Amino acid sequence: MSKGIKTLLIILGIVALLVIIPYSYLKGTYNTLVTMEETVKGAWAQVENQLQRRYDLIPNYVETVKGYAAHEKEVFVQVTEARSKVGNANTVNEKIEANNQLSSALSRLMVVVEQYPQLKANANFIRLQDELAGTENRIAVERRRFNEAVRAYNTKIRTFPTNMVAGMFGFEKAEFFQVPKERQEAPKVKF
Repeated sequence: MSKGIKTLLIILGIVALLVIIPYSYLKGTYNTLVTMEETVKGAWAQVENQLQRRYDLIPNYVETVKGYAAHEKEVFVQVTEARSKVGNANTVNEKIEANNQLSSALSRLMVVVEQYPQLKANANFIRLQDELAGTENRIAVERRRFNEAVRAYNTKIRTFPTNMVAGMFGFEKAEFFQVPKERQEAPKVKF
């Protein structure tokens, strides 16, 4: 093999490496970001499943409480309005905000429930309350999983050199599902 052919092969090998290595990195990073973005979307879908379950339970719960506490109209209106906002929310941020308002209204409704011992003894109410409590626990679990997926994804798109690939392909930071400040304190029950 002549010296010129050997040099040409070395140059071609170097050029091939200079093309293959960046391409492999770019492809791997892009695919990882797509996978992580889809994980965030899947986690949000699970949160929405549980939020929908709660949304569906609320009318029965409110109607049961109404039978015992008819004079607590303001609380029922707040729950109904908050539920309506959930139904009308379109974006993830709107859904998070609407569900936070609904959670707040439900906590006020729970304070009303505490004032009616005969209601707490009603079998239908107990069943509905258990279903609602179970759903709230599921929401908390799914919200945690969603926030973990968001944290991993956001960390990935912000670290160097992945941030350059994320910027080139338009991967944007995802929002966490946070509990509003007013919900961070336990509701006060007064008798």
